Amino acid sequence: MTKPLHELSIAETGAALRSGQVTASTLAQDALARIAALDGALNSFITVTAERALADAEAADAAFKAGIDAGPMQGVPYGLKDIYDTAGIRTTCHSKLLVDNVPAADSVVAEKLKAGGGVLLGKLSTHEFALGGPSFDLPFPPARNPWNPEHIPGGSSSGSGAAVAAGLCRMAMGSDTGGSIRGPAAYCGTVGLKPTYGLVSRRGVFPLSYTLDHCGPLSWTVEDAALTMEVITGHDPLDPASADVPKPDFRSGLEGDVSGLKIALPRHFFAEAEGVSPEVVAAIDNAANLLAKAGAIVEEVTIPDYELFNAVGRVIMFSEAFAIHEKDYRERPLDFGRLTFTRMILGALTSGADLTQAYRLRRELAVAVNHQLLKQYDVILCASALAPAARFDSMSDAFPPNWPIQTMPFNVTGNPAISMPAGFSASGLPLSVQIVGRPFDEPMVLRVGASLERALALTGIRPATAALRQAA
Repeated sequence: MTKPLHELSIAETGAALRSGQVTASTLAQDALARIAALDGALNSFITVTAERALADAEAADAAFKAGIDAGPMQGVPYGLKDIYDTAGIRTTCHSKLLVDNVPAADSVVAEKLKAGGGVLLGKLSTHEFALGGPSFDLPFPPARNPWNPEHIPGGSSSGSGAAVAAGLCRMAMGSDTGGSIRGPAAYCGTVGLKPTYGLVSRRGVFPLSYTLDHCGPLSWTVEDAALTMEVITGHDPLDPASADVPKPDFRSGLEGDVSGLKIALPRHFFAEAEGVSPEVVAAIDNAANLLAKAGAIVEEVTIPDYELFNAVGRVIMFSEAFAIHEKDYRERPLDFGRLTFTRMILGALTSGADLTQAYRLRRELAVAVNHQLLKQYDVILCASALAPAARFDSMSDAFPPNWPIQTMPFNVTGNPAISMPAGFSASGLPLSVQIVGRPFDEPMVLRVGASLERALALTGIRPATAALRQAA
C-alpha cells in the first residue's frame, strides 16, 4: 500500500481487508495509536473504547477468515457522536447532567454498525445536548479544528468532524438539527451527509428537536458516505419519524457523470448574505463552473429568503428542545453549561401561536423547495458555511453565538443535503459547498457530489499533524 493506513478511505480499507493486505486488528491498533498521539491537541474523543475496538477488530478478522462478509463497514474503525446510546459505554451528551450515564441498550445506528462488523473506537465530543456551543464550562473540553487548533471545528458534531479530518477514524456518526453534520464537515474539510428526514432511525439518539433531528455520517469521501448509508438505513417502526420507503441504491450513481443534469444555483442566497467571505463565493462559483464544464446545466434561481427558513427552524428547534429538557431546566439549572441554558430560554419564551405559525410556514417552504424548484431541477448548489472556521478567541460572551452557515433551510424542508470540500482559504482553512436533492434521492446528491469531488481533486490534501503531535 502506498498510503499510510489512516489515509485509506472506507472503500480502500475494505479492499485491503478483503485482499488480505491488512487485518482489522492492525487497523484498530493503528487508529488507537494515532488517537493517543494526536487527540490531546484536538479533544475529539470523550471516551476511547480501546478494549471494545480490539474485540470488534478480532471478530471482524475471524468473520473474514470464515468467509463471512457483513458489508462495507466490516473491520472499519469509526466513532459515534456522544449522543448515540451504546450499551455498557457511557453516553454523556457532553453534559454534567449525564456525565455518568451508561445506557443498557444500543441506539439503532450503533446496533446496525456493530452488526455490520464495524470497529468502534469511541464516543466523540459534541456541543452540550447538541445545542450549546464550544464551551469551557462543561465536564470535557471542546473539540478543536485539525487544520488549526486555534479555530473551532463547527458543531454540534464537533468531535466527529475533527476526528475524521485528522484521520483518527474512517467515519463518524453525527446528528443534524440545523446543520450539525454539515457545519463541522464544512469547517473541517470533510464530507457530511444529512439524509432525508426519516431515512435513518433516531431511536436511542438523545433528541434535540423531535421534528428536525437527522442522523448521518461524516467521512473523507463521497463514496464513503454512500457506503455508510448502506449500513445504517432501514425502516424502524419504533421511531415515529422513520419513513417506510424502499432502501435507495446509494452507490448507483457514484461513477456516473452529470451531463444533462439541471442544477439550480440560488446565488443570491449566499453571495448577498451578511458575513459571507468572497473566498466562499469564489469557491462555489468554481464548483458551478466545473459542473457546467462536465455537462450539467447550471441556472441561477431565486428561492425564499434564508432568514425566513432560519427563523422557522430556530422557533421549532428551541421550542422542542425546551420541551425535552424542561424538567432538568427547572430542577437542575446550574448543571447546564451557560450557552445551553441561555439558548433554551428562547424555547421557554416562545408562544404557542408563534410555534403554530412556524409549523405552517415550514410546510409552505417545503412546497417552495420541492414542488416549485426541485420539480424542475435535479439538485440545488449552494453554501454550507459562509466563511472559514472562526478562531476560539474571536468569540465574545455575547449571545447567541452566530457562525455564518446556511444549513437550516434543509432541516426545515427535510431534503437530503451534503456538505463537501470546495477549496481552501488564503489562511489554509477548508472552504465548502452544499448539494441538496429531492426527498429520498440521496443517489442523485451523491452522484453530483462524486462528480464534483473528482473535478476538484482535493481528497489527497490532509491536515498537517506535526504541530498536533507536539501540542498533544
